[in-house]
Amino acid sequence: LNKRPREIFAEFEDLDPESTFGSGDVKYHMGYSNDHVTRGGPTLHLSLAFNPSHLEAVDPVVVGRVRAKQRRRGADGRSKVMGILIHGDAAFAGQGLVAEVLNLSEISGYRTGGTLHVIVNNQIGFTTSPIEGRSTPYATDMAKLLYCPIFHVNGEDPEAVAHVVRLAMEYRAEFRTDVVIDMYCFRRYGHNEADEPAFTQPLLYRRIEQKTPPYRVYAESLVARGVISQAEVDSIVPACYARLEAELAAAKNTSERPVPEAHGGVWQLFSGGADSKVPDVDTGVARALLTQIAERVCTFPDSFHPHPKVATLFRNRLAMGRGDKAIDWGMGEILAYASLVWDGHLVRLSGQDCCRGTFSHRHATVNDVETGVEYQPLNHLHADQGYARIYNSPLSEAGVLGFEFGFSLDYPDGLVLWEAQFGDFVNGAQVIIDQFIASSEDKWKRLSGLVMMLPHGYEGQGPEHSSARPERFLQLCAEDNIQVANPTTPAQMFHLLRRQVLRRWRKPLVVMTPKSLLRHPLATSSLDEFTTGRFARVLGETEALAPNKVTRVMLCSGKVYYDLVEERRRLGDTKTAIVRLEQLYPWHDQQVAFALSPFPKLRELIWVQEEPQNMGALGFVEPRLRRIANTGGARALRMVSRHESASPATGSHKAHVLEQKALLAEAFRG
Repeated sequence: LNKRPREIFAEFEDLDPESTFGSGDVKYHMGYSNDHVTRGGPTLHLSLAFNPSHLEAVDPVVVGRVRAKQRRRGADGRSKVMGILIHGDAAFAGQGLVAEVLNLSEISGYRTGGTLHVIVNNQIGFTTSPIEGRSTPYATDMAKLLYCPIFHVNGEDPEAVAHVVRLAMEYRAEFRTDVVIDMYCFRRYGHNEADEPAFTQPLLYRRIEQKTPPYRVYAESLVARGVISQAEVDSIVPACYARLEAELAAAKNTSERPVPEAHGGVWQLFSGGADSKVPDVDTGVARALLTQIAERVCTFPDSFHPHPKVATLFRNRLAMGRGDKAIDWGMGEILAYASLVWDGHLVRLSGQDCCRGTFSHRHATVNDVETGVEYQPLNHLHADQGYARIYNSPLSEAGVLGFEFGFSLDYPDGLVLWEAQFGDFVNGAQVIIDQFIASSEDKWKRLSGLVMMLPHGYEGQGPEHSSARPERFLQLCAEDNIQVANPTTPAQMFHLLRRQVLRRWRKPLVVMTPKSLLRHPLATSSLDEFTTGRFARVLGETEALAPNKVTRVMLCSGKVYYDLVEERRRLGDTKTAIVRLEQLYPWHDQQVAFALSPFPKLRELIWVQEEPQNMGALGFVEPRLRRIANTGGARALRMVSRHESASPATGSHKAHVLEQKALLAEAFRG
């Protein structure tokens, strides 16, 4: 990559620690990029991806970035951009993400025309020997799930390694598949500078101590063949040391600390940082245009034969787009995508069963019942539209989420989304969330506008189909690093998704999306709600209550709002207002306080959530609501939730119903 040694030495010297208080990363995690001028050939741009210590977690991120860069280069993108993944032998055999990434390589939504995998096989994983690290003879046996070549080569023979690399590149160019190089070598020292490998591999390291370093072996070979003289060999090493010493001196004599480059190229128009420094934008679409878009996105070619139930659904959607029926969640979401694509943006959504939607609400892809041919209405709006790419993903969370995060790093002007089949399935991708999505701006100054859609809501479906674990995301929230939203209407979802593209502020967006609300009669919006305005972070009371009679306000987020509304109607309660926190983070005290301001006799604030006490947003909102309660005249604050629990939800539907009744009774107590 031609990084100057003085930059590397300056990082080791850690010259300016105050500049990285609470941020930055260790030097061996940082990325780097440079233009390499090939001998007699074109300039080649090389980019080293930033990466955490979680081995192989960066693999899907790299492949996703490659796919995005290829798309920007058009039809010949796969011959212009390629990914190289460098693995350790123990990690390649041991980390499940490797298999997930290999499996993505020949799937249309994730294909990049072949990745070069180089395994630096030093036959040890820290202190673990190969016999303890895998059940197969070779670390590369994992790659046999693909029909791709696996080359084994002696790392002490540089010319053999170079020859194998040429073979691998020729194969990739011809057949557009992954290629694996297993480079057998050894690690002379331990896992780090202070490690003593002879503690755990005494026999191996006794042999390694006796081995001549590879550069000397190669030098002797060149001298023996008359390629270079011994005098030239003898001059190279001192010259290298002298150059490095000069670079070290230069690094010590400067106060400049290298800062990772960011926000150039395709990122020039976008920013990160504080939410408050970037204005919101109106995201409505003119009614006439929205109706035109709806007609295009709800119409099939005359020769297409949709399933009768799908045909009925699309006829209903057409009525929604004309303003004849209230708009449901599926139509609201499709209108968000279609309006962005109409204006030339890329929309890319992938996830398990997301083309139809796990809950049969999306139908972004429709199958002809007579031929099986797929049709995506989003790609048939008008001649100069953008691209909609909706893909059913393999049964993978970490690999696919990492891929989409990588894609978002090189496509800030598009809407890039990943959907979990159920929200709690995101557990399988926690390393991608922690190490990349929540912290990449803080650690590496890298921004992402990735959207994660996580179906969430307590409806008696058991502990594995209720909670998207919002508490985990809220625990990660700091320095305006991510957005966490729980919208309750189709119009809110529409404006939220459009805001993610039209606003020039790029942060990952975590959305708790609904299940039962997809068809709830109250969870609808009028066409007019899509034509003006913007996403509301807080929704105040919407019913015509007498403000002077309201003595308490319930605050909630998500689906439980509708349960509270229906219970309030059943009780005939006129003293309780209900406020929805549609966006939990970034948090805005002023907007919450504004929603409370219409009620001069307010005495009590009540936070209500479906989740157990130790889960959900309770722990996050309590200190913030207490601050607001105290500044509003020492109002009382009460928290209502299920009892604390080790598991998110009961496995009994009847028990769920009893719990929900008890929850509502507690909320309206007094």
